[in-house]
Parts: sequence; structure tokens; C-alpha cells
Amino acid sequence: MDKINVKIMMTRDMPTPEYATDGSAAVDLRAAESLSIEPGARALVPTGVHIAPETKNVVAIVAARSGLAIKHGISLSNGIGVIDSDYRGEVCVGLINHSDKTFVIERGDRVAQLMFMPVYQAAFLPVDELDETERGAGGFGSTGTK
Repeated sequence: MDKINVKIMMTRDMPTPEYATDGSAAVDLRAAESLSIEPGARALVPTGVHIAPETKNVVAIVAARSGLAIKHGISLSNGIGVIDSDYRGEVCVGLINHSDKTFVIERGDRVAQLMFMPVYQAAFLPVDELDETERGAGGFGSTGTK
């Protein structure tokens, strides 16, 4: 298990993120402030969490909470959040309200999930041609739905 140094901003007084179960892939991120998101609007939610992985070969991924999306129409404004290993600022969560009702977030509410994954940095090598495959250039549903 890689170690992740976590600094909690003392002015925010937030708990250290924890895995809910032994099988949890991510920890919950909690709102450090109360706020409202109007229908169709976006908001940046501070969490009070700063991270510092001990290796550059890890990325922190911010993912949506399925319950917020399904029950309330609240999702990440950018699909997923990518936090590079050398970022030291506060982890904030960009949310968007797809519903027709104002969504209220209270301080301490779980607003997203944070998971850590290994990173492989590619070395880009210019070539004149790519090898052939059965799929080729087919994409966007070219393999069908069944």
C-alpha cells in the first residue's frame, strides 16, 4: 500500500478521509462549507483536504457519488477530476446540478469520492504507420451493443 500524506487545513477542521470498508476503492470527500447549487448551475466545493503522495507514480481521481447523481441529478462538472502527484493545493470538487430543484449541501456532507491509481507516463515515438488490428479505426459503437 502506498502512503499518502494528508494535510487537513486547520481552519476547516475536517476529519481525515477514511475507507468505509475493507473493500472500498475510494474514500468519501466531504464539503468543508455549506452551499446551494441552483438548477443548471455549477459550484466548486472545498473539502479542506490537501494530499502529497510519496511517489510521483500515482494519481488521485475524484469520482462522483452515484447516489447524488441518481437521486438528485448532482454530478461532477468535469466528468472526473485528476489530481496530479505534485499538486499541493486544497482538493475541491466541481459539481453541477442537472435537476430542476436547488440542491443544498451542508458542511460535512459527502460530495465525491477520492481514489488513487498508478500512473504510467508514455514515451511518444513518432512512426510512419501503426500496426493493423481486427478493429482498426472503428470506434464510437463500431463493435455493436450485443
